[in-house]
Amino acid sequence: MNHTTPPASTVATTGHSPESSPLGKSSEYPTHYDPTLLFPIPRAPKRAELQISGTLPFFGVDIWTAYEISWLNLRGKPQIAIATFMVPADSPNIIESKSFKLYLNSFNQERLESADQLVEKLRTDLSAAAGAGVQVMLTESSQFGQLQFGELAGLSLDRLDVEIEPASGGAHPDGSQLRANHEEALVEETLVSHLLKSNCPVTSQPDWGSVQIHYVGAPIDQERLLKYIIGFREHNEFHEQCVERIFSDILRYCKPQKLAVYARYTRRGGLDINPWRSNFSSAKPPSQLRNARQ
Repeated sequence: MNHTTPPASTVATTGHSPESSPLGKSSEYPTHYDPTLLFPIPRAPKRAELQISGTLPFFGVDIWTAYEISWLNLRGKPQIAIATFMVPADSPNIIESKSFKLYLNSFNQERLESADQLVEKLRTDLSAAAGAGVQVMLTESSQFGQLQFGELAGLSLDRLDVEIEPASGGAHPDGSQLRANHEEALVEETLVSHLLKSNCPVTSQPDWGSVQIHYVGAPIDQERLLKYIIGFREHNEFHEQCVERIFSDILRYCKPQKLAVYARYTRRGGLDINPWRSNFSSAKPPSQLRNARQ
């Protein structure tokens, strides 16, 4: 994956906060292609909350899927596709999702020579906004029949009959409740829960997701881990930030030798966001199969 920073463009990449984004505001849908609609948000402030600075404790990617891609050919006939975007985790910015949606819709009346021209515009604009090279893959309508579904592999934490104490208003996930038994032999296992829910930090709209945790280390207390995941239910953070919080808390409190965290969120506005973070190079790239809720 190309992690080099692209040339400067018309898209600003600094000084943007979630509160000043298009989220929660009335927005007109554009009628002309406009890359300045993209709204980058620096990753650094939220990472500072997690005591992440300097060299990242992980590598990874944010996998976006856009199901509402359309443009016009040179004769004015509409074209449609599904697009996948791979934003590297070491990029300085995330791209706010509503601005992403508005940007993609700005292509609806744009005449382009080919799908390749669309891909090149998307790659250039999104790389400028993220501050690092973004990969773009287009699935045109003739290829839709090749798309498949798949669920995250692993032992389901949701099988556990845990009791959840009533949470006080504004509760956040508590990483300090996580435990691993370091007196037992090391294990390698993959755990999955479909009970991940968080909220948009600006609009408080719910974000629903499934999370997969693969680790090598002392056995993690699965009931405590499930309660921790459920603790995100009233937590306000973007998808990427939630996954990095889960990764950081497990690493800090359970101290596995190897760790990978992957979440697949349900789509909103024709977009889904699926962050993956790992600290070991032999980790398999995450499956990009969409699950039943996507």
